[in-house]
Amino acid sequence: MTTTLIKFALSGRLSPFTFKKTANFLPDTGTLDYGLYVHIPFCRTICPFCPYYKTLYDESLMADYAEALLLEIETASMRADKPRGKATTLYFGGGSPALAAPYLTRVMERFRSNFGFDGHAGIELHPRDATDETLAAVKASGIDMVSLGAQSFQPKLLDALDRGQSSPLEALRRIAGYGFTAVDVDLIFGIPGQTDADLAEDFRIAARNGATQISTYPFIDFSYASNRRKPLGRGEKKRMLRTLAEVSETEGFARTSVWTFGKAAAPRYSSITRDNFLGFGPSATSLGVSDFKINTFSVPEYIASVRKGEIPSALAIRFDERSRGMYWLFWNCYVGTLSAEAYARQFGRDLSRDFGPWLRAAERMGWLQGNGESVPIWSLTARGSYAFHLVEQKYTHQYIDKTWRTSLRTPWPESIKLY
Repeated sequence: MTTTLIKFALSGRLSPFTFKKTANFLPDTGTLDYGLYVHIPFCRTICPFCPYYKTLYDESLMADYAEALLLEIETASMRADKPRGKATTLYFGGGSPALAAPYLTRVMERFRSNFGFDGHAGIELHPRDATDETLAAVKASGIDMVSLGAQSFQPKLLDALDRGQSSPLEALRRIAGYGFTAVDVDLIFGIPGQTDADLAEDFRIAARNGATQISTYPFIDFSYASNRRKPLGRGEKKRMLRTLAEVSETEGFARTSVWTFGKAAAPRYSSITRDNFLGFGPSATSLGVSDFKINTFSVPEYIASVRKGEIPSALAIRFDERSRGMYWLFWNCYVGTLSAEAYARQFGRDLSRDFGPWLRAAERMGWLQGNGESVPIWSLTARGSYAFHLVEQKYTHQYIDKTWRTSLRTPWPESIKLY
């Protein structure tokens, strides 16, 4: 209901957003700079709380996947519309991307030669994968940013997540010794049994042992997950968000998005907050000027599709101008800043004209604060950040959960309607 009301308020439509089966499709990223994302779907063990598409590691399947990935990069490059912008960021997510360490240098070279990639590159690491051998391979490939999926440094909380004792502090200290440009640490809040003191201590441990950014996420129980225990309630999460804001300030970190805190001089690690991006690998998404597409959620089907010279897209949606603007608005609210200049550069339209009533209402409710300049910028207040925290969780349950659940059941869905 919440997402339906927001959709109607911003777009005036009650009809669903509909993803349709769309094979061999690549969105146009336009002329602006864009990001690249690679999904490595393999894990040595499956964490029950993780919602992302993954499968157990198999060395032979990994080798086939890596060759398919290299081919998908080449195929997408040949298919991409011109004129193009420039690929300026690249992220490897998963799964456990470190399992692809032997192939990282070839993949990076393929992106440089086919997309002219030149910028920051980041990779997610499970604590058990932060070995000297893996970190050396990551560094040698040209990747300069690392995100450690610690989730917590407290043994009791790792147990509550069925994560096992993965020594995240030892992993963080080892990573810090390699001189990466940015070191992000992922923490979860709302874990059963977690206290405000636990969360504050986790933040301090990360901040004092090499993290340049700390990304926090509320524990969300997806319908297809197999969590043994359920997340804490809304009130506990609200209090924990307050705790994060307070401890971040004392540790010299500033809020850089609703759930992220970073040091001022460090570059931001974020694989999702780009206005346009191309995704590679099974389950990866791509966002273009007018379209959003999702790759198949199956490693074998992905490999078979790419070997036929196809883009392995399973579903796509075409936005009208209003809906595309809404998507931009949503993710820029997550970042915490709405820039009229950035909106005009992306769409050639005026943000105040397109969404003026909504912006003014948000200001009156204390969610946004404008800068009063001729080219305005609005920033989310603390109250606005909490409101978005609630909306983001509703969006996750209403949209992402349904889309991923359906895609996991069948690699080539006919359609998905999101209300």
